[in-house]
Amino acid sequence: HAVGGAGMASEVEETLKRIQSHRGVEGILIVNNDGVPLKSTLSAEQTTQYASLFSQLSSKARSVVRTLDATNDLTFLRVRSKKHEIMVAPDKDYLLIVIQNPSADEA
Repeated sequence: HAVGGAGMASEVEETLKRIQSHRGVEGILIVNNDGVPLKSTLSAEQTTQYASLFSQLSSKARSVVRTLDATNDLTFLRVRSKKHEIMVAPDKDYLLIVIQNPSADEA
């Protein structure tokens, strides 16, 4: 069920614009718990790939955290590669995925 209707949608848009304006941000993705992309600034091909792979990875990471301590939960996941830094913020129903070029800060 939708909460907040149009007001919520514009709030989400504002937040995405704010994140996108940060230096080095190359893409933003919002994915539901089934790995289905709901919103994306990436190409269709990249969207499908990132949505699928990172929802699997964060699900695995959450399971690892919970296995180590059943009272704990995953709140943030950061993956740094040579080319990118990918940050995943899991929520109850969604994942927010931000792809960033870490060397943009040094430019």
